[in-house]
Amino acid sequence: MTVVTRFAPSPTGFLHIGGARTALYNWLYAKHTGGKFLLRIEDTDRERSTPEAVDAIFDGLNWLGLTADEEPTFQFARRDRHAEVAQSLLDAGKAYYCYCSPEELTTMREKARAEGRPMKYDGTWRDRGASDAPEGIKPVVRLKSPQEGDAVINDQVQGEVRVGNEQLDDYVILRGDGTPTYMLSVVVDDHDMGVTNVIRGDDHLTNAFRQKALYDALGWDVPTFAHIPLIHGPDGAKLSKRHGALGVDSYRDEMGFLPEAVNNYLLRLGWGHGDDEVISQEQAIEWFDITDVGKGAARFDFAKLTNLNGIYMRQADDKRLVDEISQRVATLIGSDAIDAAQKEILINGMSGLKERAKTLIELAESSAFYVTDGVTSFNEKAQSLIDSAPEGLFAELANSLEALDSWTEENVDASVRETAEKLDLKLGKVAQPLRAVLTGSNSSPGIFDVMIVLGKEQTLKRIRHFGA
Repeated sequence: MTVVTRFAPSPTGFLHIGGARTALYNWLYAKHTGGKFLLRIEDTDRERSTPEAVDAIFDGLNWLGLTADEEPTFQFARRDRHAEVAQSLLDAGKAYYCYCSPEELTTMREKARAEGRPMKYDGTWRDRGASDAPEGIKPVVRLKSPQEGDAVINDQVQGEVRVGNEQLDDYVILRGDGTPTYMLSVVVDDHDMGVTNVIRGDDHLTNAFRQKALYDALGWDVPTFAHIPLIHGPDGAKLSKRHGALGVDSYRDEMGFLPEAVNNYLLRLGWGHGDDEVISQEQAIEWFDITDVGKGAARFDFAKLTNLNGIYMRQADDKRLVDEISQRVATLIGSDAIDAAQKEILINGMSGLKERAKTLIELAESSAFYVTDGVTSFNEKAQSLIDSAPEGLFAELANSLEALDSWTEENVDASVRETAEKLDLKLGKVAQPLRAVLTGSNSSPGIFDVMIVLGKEQTLKRIRHFGA
């Protein structure tokens, strides 16, 4: 049997980080087993579903590389099929019309609340015919759920979970206006799409028993369930916006993470492979099995994600990194875009820059000095280094460097050291102010690397600005 998994988000907002992990686990399990990964947009909530949210979901999944093996299914477009299945259950006597008024349902709900128990429909219309129906009520359709015995789910993560059928009620599968409910739509779509494995958050575990009752009533095979624990914040509370439960696009656009770092981090939120921290996509596909996911909630840690991102940045191709930060750098220097020559400068300097940055935001900020005509701003420590520099230092440096016939790292190194000796200064007393005037910062790649990347003309221009 070919394994078929699915990710089924509701397009009522962005693709949040918890949803991204669910998608990742579904995608990985499909790849690991040689199966298929499908995507279904559950857009039956017409008031809250938006085209913008659909686009955001597609965009987030594409950025993470979690592409489906078939075109996506849109649930709302299948509503006639859902209603058809509901009618088949009515015809088979496995569902019935319920004519309860809103007032009657309210009374049931209030009674349950007063008794300290969950609301459960009392079966008023289970064995009654339409001849008893009051006027003015558009009936809903309810499933005849089993009332005796136990429902058992052998969950790939949670293990065997058992619920007494007496705890289940006859839930609504078709509303009074003829539209299907979530429970019905999900079961029909999973069946018709050939889904064999349902991997989702453990907040859906109770739904699994209701859905099993529907599968059984229809005589369909029940998929294998795997309910993964939710992600919690560092404080152990359910992950929220204050913890970082933002859209995947925020991790890309606002925080500057690489998709492979996000995937790697999400993979290990609940699953692990020994002591391995950095796990490539190829390794993840080979090693991942949904049965190895733990039952306990994982805690989201931005510091760990940031450190992991730094590792991936150091491994990344220099040209790719420049492409990633080009627009950020352009914005920082007040330009619409950077040109090919500026990109080449950044590529030349990237090996030194990426060793010191953990996010693309940091990388862009630390790179901008390379592509300005002179330094446009200085941090407080850099300005202090410039202000306290020995008198005549910058003029001596400029004169010594100006005399070089060949602009090589060996030559600029020797020239700076000669200047230090001439002024009877330690190398650090020369290199630190020099770094400040060239970069606007007290921290940068190796100063001689910086000088080579900047080139002779730009290096001298910046030094002479303070040595005139």
